[in-house]
Amino acid sequence: MDLTTQYLGLTLRNPVVASAGPLSQTVAGVRELAAGGVGAIVMYSLFEEQVRRELLRDAELEQAHDESFAEALSYFPASAERAEPGVADRYVDLVRRAAQAVDVPVIASINGSSLGGWIEIARQLGDAGASAIELNIFLVPGDLRVTGDEVERQHLDIVTAVRRATDLPLAVKLSPFFSSPGNMALRLIEAGADGLVLFNRFIQPEVDVEALTVKPSVALSSRFEGRLPRTWIASLARHTNASLAATSGVEESSDVVRYLLAGADVVMSTSALVRHGAGYAHSLLMGLQDWMARHDYASVDQFRGLLAVPSDVDADAVARAGYVAALENARRVYGSIHR
Repeated sequence: MDLTTQYLGLTLRNPVVASAGPLSQTVAGVRELAAGGVGAIVMYSLFEEQVRRELLRDAELEQAHDESFAEALSYFPASAERAEPGVADRYVDLVRRAAQAVDVPVIASINGSSLGGWIEIARQLGDAGASAIELNIFLVPGDLRVTGDEVERQHLDIVTAVRRATDLPLAVKLSPFFSSPGNMALRLIEAGADGLVLFNRFIQPEVDVEALTVKPSVALSSRFEGRLPRTWIASLARHTNASLAATSGVEESSDVVRYLLAGADVVMSTSALVRHGAGYAHSLLMGLQDWMARHDYASVDQFRGLLAVPSDVDADAVARAGYVAALENARRVYGSIHR
């Protein structure tokens, strides 16, 4: 049975990919994920804010001593020659060691929301052995005066800048909260993305009603969350040759199958692997193979995109018909509850 798949121009042994998360923070964790059977591993993210803080600290150090005697300047090394490796240096080194430790592609992850020198790190990641870069654009405009056009333009500018900085295959992980997610997806591909990861999950705060405070909250995804990315993957699959990666809502092998039927090239998971351990990827793959055997499929390519929206139909009408059908079904199921 052939489980191989193509993603970002890379040939993967199977379509189950470990997405960025706590399990890929160490070389030992990366080895465990590879041993568990995943087709590729996305490293945990290097955050723009981490790099910016370090650059600012170095700049302040140099500025504080720029009036010193020339003889004394040598005691304050430039940021590129700091005594200890910085956060970006440590991340690049981790990617290098991870890539050397496993026989599956290692994908570096950069999380940012603006342009800046931190993008140049993309060049170093290629030299370190990363097979590709996943650009996680986590942009939440707090300024209520910022328009949707400005948000979209900032996304496109970031992708364009990273594309110029590296020749590595580039995937963009984006939010579903655009007025037209499908159009935005196609524009990101035009700007230089080789693939899309659908979708980013915004970390939303929780309200503590006793302490009367707002606190950060992180929750693992649920199976229900897979419906939104599947909808857009099914809509995009027939309209682009770029790679489509699914993420969120993967708990069982049937969820992997659903995403592949919608047209995903790979199916990413963090929550299920955190819940059940890195070896759970093997269970997802066994379930996928069992389903393929029951339906007489010899390869993933034979059924990938089988349920994607055809390119020659009125997509708006299809979406509207699905909406109406769902409401009619809901009336049948729940309509008599209050009678």
